[in-house]
Amino acid sequence: MDKGKAVMGSGRRWAVEFTDNSTSPSSRDIPDPPGFTRGAHGQDESTVSKQKKDAEANWKAQKAWEVAQAPFKNLLMMGFMMWMSGSTVHLFSIGITFSALWQPINALRGVGKVFEPYKDNKVDLLAPKLAFIALNLVGLGLGVWKLNTLGLLPTHVSDWVSSLPPAQEVEFSGGGIPLH
Repeated sequence: MDKGKAVMGSGRRWAVEFTDNSTSPSSRDIPDPPGFTRGAHGQDESTVSKQKKDAEANWKAQKAWEVAQAPFKNLLMMGFMMWMSGSTVHLFSIGITFSALWQPINALRGVGKVFEPYKDNKVDLLAPKLAFIALNLVGLGLGVWKLNTLGLLPTHVSDWVSSLPPAQEVEFSGGGIPLH
């Protein structure tokens, strides 16, 4: 059998015919695939561009919320690491605590840079920014709590004893004359 004739022949059962020559309603009953709309072909340019801008604004708003909720994952990880480091003062627990304090501070300093790619007239970034700031403040509070747990915050009166003036002498006793 000649290879060229076998390929060119239409005797294969698995071949798919891509041209739609039928006018029967059965071929029209097949639903359109996701993302395809038949009405998009007849629309003018302004409607299509408006839909693209709306889709881009929705995408930017969705991504802004994803960025705003990202510190929550960091909170869970950092909380677990703090729990695993224990409540004694040693190098590992101090390093974890420093990291728990440093990451939210840097994130709070760069809020504008983080949301810069999503800035648009149609996208309201106030709520995502506030959520981002709130979650980072919770992370900062977690780090301060760990400092307190380690006893590294001066929260007791005994932590300030060195700055207190010495007590006034109320009574004085001295040597006396021996009685023999």
